[in-house]
Amino acid sequence: MKINVCLTGDVMTGRGVDQILPSASNPTLHEGYVKDARDYVSLAEGVNGRIDVPVTWDYVWGDALPLMQKADARVINLETSVTTSDDRWPDKGIHYRMHPGNLECLRSAAIDCCVLANNHVLDWGVSGLAETLKALGEAGIRSAGAGLDREGARAPAVLPFPDGRRLLVFAWGSGSSGIPETWRAGADRPGINLLGDLSGETIGRISSLVSMHRRPGDLVVISLHWGPNWGYQVPEGRVRFARGIIDSGCADLVHGHSTHHPIGIERYRGKLVLYGCGDFLNDYEGISGHDSFRPDLALLYRVTIPERSEAEWELRMTPLQIRRMRLNHASTTDAQWLAATLTRASASFETRISFGEGNELVA
Repeated sequence: MKINVCLTGDVMTGRGVDQILPSASNPTLHEGYVKDARDYVSLAEGVNGRIDVPVTWDYVWGDALPLMQKADARVINLETSVTTSDDRWPDKGIHYRMHPGNLECLRSAAIDCCVLANNHVLDWGVSGLAETLKALGEAGIRSAGAGLDREGARAPAVLPFPDGRRLLVFAWGSGSSGIPETWRAGADRPGINLLGDLSGETIGRISSLVSMHRRPGDLVVISLHWGPNWGYQVPEGRVRFARGIIDSGCADLVHGHSTHHPIGIERYRGKLVLYGCGDFLNDYEGISGHDSFRPDLALLYRVTIPERSEAEWELRMTPLQIRRMRLNHASTTDAQWLAATLTRASASFETRISFGEGNELVA
């Protein structure tokens, strides 16, 4: 049987998004300019119209929801802690959190796996991370990339499929995305699975870890939170690293994120490399400064895994637009802009993005 998997970039359900859901956190912020999370709701309403608060649990997923519900698995980078902790990380300008009472929002989209190896999961301290892991586990949502110790942070999320195959999701975070070294998980220290350098030695360690968990027939996603928020250029070191992971035989797909907008896509030796999937959900409406990157546009990456292991994975992307903190179908004009922009960003990989049915993008 064919297996369909939805992947997204950063899902930020904290701050303003958390405030429109039924169980909002304390709105107090510790940012340089904005001190109340409800101000982000007001910014969004000022641009795109009123939001009737509180919204339903599935509201934020909007037009993406039917596509996600049809998939066999859904993997997101959850760039938000799930906690009531007030123990904010010192010397950090932004702290994202969603109230655990709002976890039904993730459950409404049937999220299977939350990647946590990112630069916001410890925004509210070790207690915030511990509560995040506990809350996700109790909700039946698997996680990867963070844990109560090094072993837990390195362990993959295991997603079983009806045909007996499994999808293993391993996750690492890179300091290039703003993750401090102090967040690295230790033998007895909670934290994230921090990547370190992009050397062949690191690839070897990744390959060894995957080999410890992989069974015959298993499919493997290596999820990487790396690079800055803005810009389409993929440094040569990152390209070599992604290709090296595939050359080692330990991955079927490299799932990159951290950029606030989608960047290049490569098919390498029959495998897929998504160098940066962009933001999927956030509360940035009304914030200007990077308008040329169109951060209001998002992509839902829909991968079809064939029955035969040697066949290439199909990739279709659904263009969406964030308006009133909800994902809506993007216009044909915006979908064309995304196709042209991604084609330029993927030119060095000889990947061309074309149109499919219903404004879908096909790579």
